[in-house]
Amino acid sequence: MKRYRELFAIPNVWVLVLASFPARVSYGMVALAIFFKTEQTTGSVAVAGLAIGINSLAGAATAGLRGSLMDRFGQKWPLRIFVPGYTSMMLILNTMQDKNAILVAAFIMGITAPPINLSVRPLWKMVVPEDCLRTAYAVDTSVMSTAGVIGPIVATSLALSSHPGSALNVAAALMAIGGGALALTHISRDWVPEKKDPNHISLWRHKAIQLLMIEGCFIGFGWGVFDVAVPAFATLEDVPHRTAWILTAMGIGNIIGGLLGGLVSGRVSALKAMRITYLTWTFISIPIVFTYPGWSMVIAGAVLGLVGGTIQVFYWEVMEAVRPKGSAVAMMGWIWTVEGTLMSIGAAAGGWIAETYSPRFALSITTFTIISGFIILTLGRKRLAAADRIPTVEEDLAAMSNNSPTTK
Repeated sequence: MKRYRELFAIPNVWVLVLASFPARVSYGMVALAIFFKTEQTTGSVAVAGLAIGINSLAGAATAGLRGSLMDRFGQKWPLRIFVPGYTSMMLILNTMQDKNAILVAAFIMGITAPPINLSVRPLWKMVVPEDCLRTAYAVDTSVMSTAGVIGPIVATSLALSSHPGSALNVAAALMAIGGGALALTHISRDWVPEKKDPNHISLWRHKAIQLLMIEGCFIGFGWGVFDVAVPAFATLEDVPHRTAWILTAMGIGNIIGGLLGGLVSGRVSALKAMRITYLTWTFISIPIVFTYPGWSMVIAGAVLGLVGGTIQVFYWEVMEAVRPKGSAVAMMGWIWTVEGTLMSIGAAAGGWIAETYSPRFALSITTFTIISGFIILTLGRKRLAAADRIPTVEEDLAAMSNNSPTTK
């Protein structure tokens, strides 16, 4: 754990972690807060699911555009516009009593979603030296996973309490606090977008980004199906409460996996580490098909989350290594546009597949997409060659000299 102690001794690391954390918890709350608000108002689970789908689809489809704004204008003004807009839309949606009004508000809310996670990632390069980036990405991944575990628990507890409207109100307050704090930090305000190369290639034409987008189509759809298949399986077996066990176990596994990824030696290239971990993930994903909503699925889900969290660390490194200059935020945004859109489609299809065929067939789709993702990255690994190198000692020293401590 020496590597983590050294990381948190660097000025501004705690600032970056703590400033964005409330907003990330808010994101973890949003889906269930919208679900329960819609279901309690309309009395329809189908409409509640539609509201979540519309919100997530609107957010994913416009993520690339919001990321491009930041790569052009910086983080200062976009965050100061999106954070209040998103917070206001949560409060407005919470007052709606008409089905159509709720759906429209959910859609607009998705469009105004502040790109908190996309904003934090490029800031790490300002805060830590190059040889600490893997550990920093591991911390960031685990912080997101932690917020992803806490958020749904808080949202569910508040929505089912004697004050159900407090779920969206608290989510709005956390977004205002976290998003506002991030926007006001010197790190975010001082971040200057990279200048594009004279021979800049559009992200949609960039070979490496194209490959990651294709892989994202499969992974997005597979996880969309999975997110619905698990609660559908538990509900069909009359044990819906076990959904929380399974998803919590996966979330905790994801947190631990992210931290383990940060301990991998910097002498191993990001691409090699990702491919080895991804191969492990393909085998780990097979047992989930044969599990039952109980301890078997809890254990299989925890292991699946553990390896998935580790992969995420190396995946961020690979994206950073292969992206064209001047696309620090837009690159992540457009990849999420593709992956998130397919995830929404997968979620919409997951319930129908589980009910029409079987939940295990739906789970097998997730396994198939993970295997497909590994095959795609293996066949196209030459496009990711820029991530298959180790920084030289001179590069490490230069990176450290450019990241001298600051107490801004």
